[in-house]
Amino acid sequence: MSATTHWLATATAQAVLERGGNAVDAATAAGFVLHVVEPHLNGPGGDMTAIFATADDPRPQVLMGQGPAPAAATIEHYRGEGLDLVPGAGGLAAAVPGSADAWLMLLHDHGTWELADVLAFAIGYARDGHPVIGRVGSTIQTVAQLFTEHWPTSAELWMPDGRAPREGEIIRNPAYARTLERLLEAGSGAADRRGRIAAARKEWKEGFVAREAVEFLRTPHRHSSGTDHAGVIEVSDFAEFSASYEPALTREFRGTTVAKIGPWGQGPVLLQALAILDGLPDEAMDPSTAAGAHHVLEALKLALADRDAHYGEDIADGVLDVLLSDDYARQRRELIGAEASHEFRPGRPDGREPFLPPLLAEPVGETAGVGEPTVVLSGETRGDTCHIDVVDRWGNIVSATPSGGWLQSSPNIPELGFCLGSRLQMNWLEPGAPSSLAPGKRPRTTLTPTLLLRDGKPVCALGSPGGDQQDQWQLLYLLRTLVGGYSPQQAIDAPALHTTSMPGSFWPRTWTPGGAVVEDRLGEEVIAELERRGHKITRAGDWSLGRLSSVGRDPETGVLSAAANPRGAQGYAAGR
Repeated sequence: MSATTHWLATATAQAVLERGGNAVDAATAAGFVLHVVEPHLNGPGGDMTAIFATADDPRPQVLMGQGPAPAAATIEHYRGEGLDLVPGAGGLAAAVPGSADAWLMLLHDHGTWELADVLAFAIGYARDGHPVIGRVGSTIQTVAQLFTEHWPTSAELWMPDGRAPREGEIIRNPAYARTLERLLEAGSGAADRRGRIAAARKEWKEGFVAREAVEFLRTPHRHSSGTDHAGVIEVSDFAEFSASYEPALTREFRGTTVAKIGPWGQGPVLLQALAILDGLPDEAMDPSTAAGAHHVLEALKLALADRDAHYGEDIADGVLDVLLSDDYARQRRELIGAEASHEFRPGRPDGREPFLPPLLAEPVGETAGVGEPTVVLSGETRGDTCHIDVVDRWGNIVSATPSGGWLQSSPNIPELGFCLGSRLQMNWLEPGAPSSLAPGKRPRTTLTPTLLLRDGKPVCALGSPGGDQQDQWQLLYLLRTLVGGYSPQQAIDAPALHTTSMPGSFWPRTWTPGGAVVEDRLGEEVIAELERRGHKITRAGDWSLGRLSSVGRDPETGVLSAAANPRGAQGYAAGR
């Protein structure tokens, strides 16, 4: 079974499975296809995190594909450039790309297919073309002036006829096809499959990819700050980074083990929110009721406040254990009252003082936070991403969230056919925070896939695009499936909501105190009651929030299942 955010990626994954590949082969092929067909939501110059388990080892493992800040990315340098925040677009926002290296490492270690066969799908769509989805064109149209006036290489690639592509038109990226072919050529002399993949990884990190990217970004170019700057990334930064594996964080909830990435991402938010809600009666955590929606929103505010105050590469020793403890969850649960909180309320685990980020007001009329990337002339975006879930007949299962390197992240590198990402915008330029900008340190990413296990056996992989909303929407899914008895598809289809009452992870890092975004299908009575309780409601339409997908496997019967998001008529689940 395969479920992704784009039908061509799902079709690719399923084609691999049909031809005998395993879930890792299928997910990797789909991941590289997403670079081509959803370039506004992810790219090879971005990042990726995944959680997976294999048929031989059911323990959940995290695949870490989040690159760190370059060695020259210091607070002093950015302040010296006149910046108060890391820009949301431009080369100064680029972390070391991690997505491609992570996919290649996963394929090397746990796949079965040759790299050439895995990349053939992406090469074909890039070289021969594919029908573009409307959101790609609308994103390009929004930044068209930026491209034509400041990023001419991006205009050349994405506006070859002097305009943004229209939905259904065939678009091509021959430069990216050639990049992938050159990676294959680098391994042509290797003796075996793994040797060929290892050679491609080395070429990416030490060869033409790193050289072309670094040289191109040396030229000052427009950033979302409205000012021009040169990038600081060097070939040595590419060479020194490698994707890695680490154990997943887990928590039990309703007989299910929920596995997440660590505090260098926002994965523990979901675990904290579940722990806070776990002390309430079942009916008090139903997101379709006013009381349940209120409790969900308030629990998320508390968990997200802890994220912004304590999470990061430099999280203090012992803090995470406290944040995930039952006693701490009880203390946080007691803060939930009958009215909506408009405060930023991080806790003090072990008496530790929290970092208090700048609380910048959301501009009036801003539409960010409703799910889709919000892109304006300067190129900044609240960011969005893609998601892939694959499970095979043997029991291998993958949940992967590739992101970053959006076409609007920084100027296109013409020899490569892609740009670098902008993940460093999640670092603060204030010293002393667990997520302060520092050379060689990972930004606190929003990428947060999920794996579920019962009795130690994987039963479900799930995830969603959505930046700060990813774990918020996954929380709704878990409450509805594990408590409410919904099927996976029913849970994905059900009305969604999320809070914006926390500092955003994306430039310009604003918040809306008491803010909550809801789908109108939640119902007039529920919405009115939330407003009466003090939530500042933004209505997002009937079908606009949440773009989850999931796959599942019953360990007893071997029966596979999948579900995908209907919003936007783009996500797709398939299998047999």
